[in-house]
Amino acid sequence: MSSTSRSARTTRSTATRRRTTLAALAATVALVAGAAAPAYADDPAPAAAPAARGDHPELDFAGSTVAAHEGGDADPAAIRSLAVTQTAGMDVSGWQGSVDWATAAANGATFAYVKATEGTTYRNPSFAQQYNGSYDAGLIRGAYHFALPDRSSGATQADFLVDHGGGWSADGVTLPPALDIEYNPYGATCYGLSQGAMVAWIHSFSDTVLARTGRYPTIYTTTNWWSQCTGNNGDFGATNPLWIARYASSPGTLPNGWGYQTIWQYASSGTFPGDQDLFNGAYDRLQALAAG
Repeated sequence: MSSTSRSARTTRSTATRRRTTLAALAATVALVAGAAAPAYADDPAPAAAPAARGDHPELDFAGSTVAAHEGGDADPAAIRSLAVTQTAGMDVSGWQGSVDWATAAANGATFAYVKATEGTTYRNPSFAQQYNGSYDAGLIRGAYHFALPDRSSGATQADFLVDHGGGWSADGVTLPPALDIEYNPYGATCYGLSQGAMVAWIHSFSDTVLARTGRYPTIYTTTNWWSQCTGNNGDFGATNPLWIARYASSPGTLPNGWGYQTIWQYASSGTFPGDQDLFNGAYDRLQALAAG
């Protein structure tokens, strides 16, 4: 064998060992962080909705109940005039199906929240395409859970989220898991819970996500719902990022405890598939949120 062939073979062998070592290191870091790898391997199918209850989890998404209760219409001109730099993003669910992430990225989307779960039975059948596809297109992404607080405990539903795509990894491109808690699509606005019981349920969910992932979950809600169903509780502002829904020209008055919103869902349709969102800051601050 010539010296040139031996040199090329040695170079390839060294490169292979280097890739293997780096892959093992990355896996170790992810394991220590208690989080999943960037890709979500399982492509789940949703459990059948209990027909007797008339459930429709495939129709429930962040904001699916908001317009009917609060109305409103965003003013894009007013949004563009906001003093603080806003970074554009979106949120999607099984309702959108397969998303063209390359086009969304080309149109300016930089982040996405993807519905993963609802209650303790439903898993978004498009989750893998949406979660992995947004990552592949260069977006910072995270997973969210549509809460049904009258069905099971906050801890139980938090476990269901984390077990099915709602983990967090310190990879710089994964947002903390999110809790979508809004008007009940199946009955009483506050799910039959007292204000104190609702606050306890949210604490249970939040504390379980923290224990499982190392991050407090982002909380998606509206000021009106929060006031009515938690008594405008102020416990979460110091720990949980706020994802506020308000279809108007500004986020408006925020729930008690939060001095600013982290993300504002300002419209249910627009440039991107799904709902339209703005991160309250420049892109480097979005990266900082992902990094933890």
